[in-house]
Amino acid sequence: MFRIRKEFHFSASHQLAHLPAGHQCARLHGHNYIVVVELASEELNADGFVRDYHDLKALKTYIDETFDHRHLNDVLDMPSTAENMAKHFYCWCKARWPETSAAMVSETPKTWAEYRP
Repeated sequence: MFRIRKEFHFSASHQLAHLPAGHQCARLHGHNYIVVVELASEELNADGFVRDYHDLKALKTYIDETFDHRHLNDVLDMPSTAENMAKHFYCWCKARWPETSAAMVSETPKTWAEYRP
């Protein structure tokens, strides 16, 4: 199996208001997010790629236009947890690139959430 990954960055605020009042994530705060999309294939295409990295520019455009410097509670129709965002990015990518195998989201240098069906 061949696997490729590409990393994207954005900054945004959010608030997990459904958490107890004393929980730090219940307060308005922000992160410098990292999104990684992974694509996999047992075979390479005629150019020797799983998928040309240039094709993934559409994800950068989507992130820049929809998520960067936004309040995620206004963007997503679900709690803006890293787990939900990983699934969101997976589904967005899978609809465009069938080789999509996983998406990962980091809110801090020490935390990652991954969606991999």
